[in-house]
Amino acid sequence: MSPFALAADAIALIHLLYVSFTVGGTVLILVGTLLKWPWIRRRTFRFIHLGAVLVVAAESLLGIWCPLTVWEWQLRARAGQLIETDVSFVGRLIRSIIFVELPDWGFTLLYAGFGVFVILVLVFIRPEQRKPNKGSTDNGESPS
Repeated sequence: MSPFALAADAIALIHLLYVSFTVGGTVLILVGTLLKWPWIRRRTFRFIHLGAVLVVAAESLLGIWCPLTVWEWQLRARAGQLIETDVSFVGRLIRSIIFVELPDWGFTLLYAGFGVFVILVLVFIRPEQRKPNKGSTDNGESPS
């Protein structure tokens, strides 16, 4: 296997992990709310998750191709993998999980709708509140 084909498979795996984080993270937030898992309310997790989802939604709304998809295609072309049957088994397996057949407007609707859904999840299943800094008073002023 050429190094370009191997790199393309690695990019496809990274892409799968990204998709798993965005979709799986949402599922975990919903399930974690029902099961009262405290970690699903951590601000860092929630805002990184929201950012990951909104990047995809924004790319779709702006008509920008996902960089991971573009890099994978470029590497596959360099490896001489011009048709799907040229792609390794692992690459085809990963691609079959993350790529579905939809028209461009279908992807835009799907990604934008998912972005709105994740924002609603953030609003209704709120992350933990920020703890006040030590040494500050309730009115936000520093003690004298």
